[in-house]
Amino acid sequence: MSGDILFLCHRVPFPPDRGDKIRSCHMLKRLAQIAPVHVGCFADDDRDMGFAADLAQVAASQRVLRRDRSKLVAGLTGLARRHSMLVSLFDHPGLHRWVRQTLAERPIRAVFAYSAQMAHFVPPLAPGIRFMMDFVDFDSAKYAAYGQQGSGPMAWINRREGRLLFDFERRVAARADLSSFVSEAEAALFRAATGLDAQRVVAIENGVALDYFDPAAPIDPIDPVPGGQGPLLVFTGQMDYRPNVEAVDSFARDVLPRIRAVHPDACFAIVGRNPAASVQALADLPGVIVTGGVPDVRGWLAAAQVVVAPLRIARGIQNKVLEAMAMARPVVASPQAAEGIDARDGDHLLVAADPAQEAERVLALLADPARAQALGLAARARMEQRYRWSATLADLPDMLLGPAPAARARA
Repeated sequence: MSGDILFLCHRVPFPPDRGDKIRSCHMLKRLAQIAPVHVGCFADDDRDMGFAADLAQVAASQRVLRRDRSKLVAGLTGLARRHSMLVSLFDHPGLHRWVRQTLAERPIRAVFAYSAQMAHFVPPLAPGIRFMMDFVDFDSAKYAAYGQQGSGPMAWINRREGRLLFDFERRVAARADLSSFVSEAEAALFRAATGLDAQRVVAIENGVALDYFDPAAPIDPIDPVPGGQGPLLVFTGQMDYRPNVEAVDSFARDVLPRIRAVHPDACFAIVGRNPAASVQALADLPGVIVTGGVPDVRGWLAAAQVVVAPLRIARGIQNKVLEAMAMARPVVASPQAAEGIDARDGDHLLVAADPAQEAERVLALLADPARAQALGLAARARMEQRYRWSATLADLPDMLLGPAPAARARA
């Protein structure tokens, strides 16, 4: 192609060790195969800032800024200006300046914005520069669901955020040449809500690093309970993320006791970075292990008799499910966690709708190790067939660099 790509993402896309970074990292690497890519992004903390060197190996140029706006300031700013608080949280005058400078000095042919909160950094673009918006998930629908479930001030805040964020998403999609979501289910919901058609709103599925998440790869074994003989159940994820917090709380309190009534030595390991205080408190319950961040999640997946994903609110495709299936583990997932994954209940994973059914399905797998093994092998085969990153992102360059329309709608 003639020209460069401007790539904006809300977290530095290295290392690919959490859901949003996994997708942005692979998308960045795919685009870097076809053109020089200039990356503007945020770092959450010093650890993230330390990965700027990794980014430099892929990017033609980069600007990594420490995100310094607190949730309180973002919330007050959003309230005062009637803006989405999520968008207000990710704002920085330095990144606005860098984007304008990059557009002025580099031969930018296309702009790719990853996640809704980065769209406001995209200024009016010159004719011929294409703008693609990867929303990933239909985030406003998540906040609307929080608002419907709760009560009191937080429910009001979530309902307000859902309304304002959807209005922002709708205006961004009207302006973008193409918008993408992580699954066809998410894309279809957005098309129905906005009236945009399949030429403007598409699905780009996540993949999984099959060479890394490979049960045959050399993996350091873990011994979660020294001398313990009971079955190990595992949940993985970022443990300060509300849907994950609610999922493990429900499983630890409502499901694990039913399993331990049959298998008294059964353990439930909650594996993931930054466990919230409520998650840390679960370690006081019988059989619950809270690991915090681990060097290699594969050791925990490999040791698990069953991997569980009991999320009640979930958007898009759950990387935790893809990774467990790639590791040939039998997975018991909620309908919400399984939605969007091209896999059949009973053949590639088991779907359970509530705590009673989750306990029933986990116990059935523990009682039939041969079936559990067969389910895990079928899961791995399905990942190999459908979820290689090289396949899921094969069309991304053509999507980004397709012919730009004669006129772009105003946001």
